[in-house]
Amino acid sequence: MKRAFKFLNLIELPEKPRNKGIIEIRGPYYKYVSLDQLKDLLNTWGYYIDGFKFAGGSQSLLPKDMVKEMVKVCHKHKVYVNTGGMIERVIIDDVNKVIDYIKECKQLEFDVVEVSSGMFENPNDFSIKDQIEIVKIIIENGLKAKPEVSIISGAGAGTEVIGYKESIKYKDLKDVIKEAEEFFKAGAYMVTVESEGITEGLPEEKWRKDVIIELIKKFGIEKLMFEVSPEENEARKTFKWYLTNVDRWINLIMNSENIVEFNAWRLNLWGNKDLWKNKKISISSLLQNLQKSKL
Repeated sequence: MKRAFKFLNLIELPEKPRNKGIIEIRGPYYKYVSLDQLKDLLNTWGYYIDGFKFAGGSQSLLPKDMVKEMVKVCHKHKVYVNTGGMIERVIIDDVNKVIDYIKECKQLEFDVVEVSSGMFENPNDFSIKDQIEIVKIIIENGLKAKPEVSIISGAGAGTEVIGYKESIKYKDLKDVIKEAEEFFKAGAYMVTVESEGITEGLPEEKWRKDVIIELIKKFGIEKLMFEVSPEENEARKTFKWYLTNVDRWINLIMNSENIVEFNAWRLNLWGNKDLWKNKKISISSLLQNLQKSKL
């Protein structure tokens, strides 16, 4: 990209499609997103956005033509479109509707179908074995499968859900790693890691940093995408921690409101005070050069 002030020494973002540092933004659910808003966002900041996710099955509240138009706008900007976790709502209606769902996703030109179970109360209510079979069906139908793993059960709608703290049930980290391994064996191109139970809704001293570190050790940063809380202040704290303590090219899901500040930090433009640490400036050379130019 030919950005303004090109002379400024910043870290350059690779051209799309990228294989790391992939940023997926949430679409409608927590906030409405109109077609015009999406166009404006991608016309202005689309270079920094890799994926667009419909959250909470929100695409089913829109006319088909509108969904297809939003997908088309994303593709124009080389942004893939993710279904979000809608499949776990479809499956409780009728398991046979999963085929209709996948077919319609393909007709509407979605790129990625998420497979998640965060809304179910217990891990075996929608078993990993069954999720793996659905991953295979998605791939057989020519779409990318992006399943989700979580360290907890029963918290797929954020930490502000009533009764969240009372219902939280932690899994063993070994089981989470095993789930991810099985998804990759089934052909998943990437696995999303839920923020609930790891960072979201928790003070930093209680973050499960061990989960993040062990998953990256096992699978690397390119195969994993970590979710950032939709809550504004939490999101800032979380993505800054990932950038400064994990890796600049971590794959993250975040709100579109975060995209500018996140990239200012990621590309060494602004915000991180370490940029100014131990820097002492004198403009004497500037003045000398200006004087010379006058001669």
